[in-house]
Amino acid sequence: MARSPHAAPGKRPLPLGTVYRLLEPGPVVLLTTAHRGRLNVMTQSWHTMMEFEPPLVGCVVSESNHTFEALTRTRECVISIPTVELARAVVGCGNTSGRTLDKFAAFGLTAEPGTRVAAPRIAECRADLECRVIDARLKSRYNFFVLQVLAAWYRAPREPLRTLHHLGRGEFMIAGRTRTLPSGAK
Repeated sequence: MARSPHAAPGKRPLPLGTVYRLLEPGPVVLLTTAHRGRLNVMTQSWHTMMEFEPPLVGCVVSESNHTFEALTRTRECVISIPTVELARAVVGCGNTSGRTLDKFAAFGLTAEPGTRVAAPRIAECRADLECRVIDARLKSRYNFFVLQVLAAWYRAPREPLRTLHHLGRGEFMIAGRTRTLPSGAK
């Protein structure tokens, strides 16, 4: 393969299948649903903020996941933000199916009632966002849902927020250090 005359010195081609490692969308979250009297929680890392107010979040939930049907039918969920201390539960929830397992019991998570939705909040998580699906037009093509945050809950930290960020193939980056830079934003 001929080298492009515009290639940057010292850079080499990156396999396209690993691009997501550079653009991971944010912290790994736990997405909960309640359907037909059954609570479920899944690990989810494909999401993005779409609007500030009202807060809108876009997320991808594979149609092969048990959560897909519950989210499609109930049109509501909770996005809970775990910290690194819950890493084993987060990975466990991501490697099992709610079709056959009560993940709350299996991974020591405590379901708390939502205030605006039937889906539960997770007591052990630092924050919970109660959401309603407001747009599912891209669901059949991309498994993409647009959620509006109806209520948000946050526990004040004793230590900095250290979230997990999925890099694929069992690798995670841990965030936690912050730095303030002037942005001109008001």
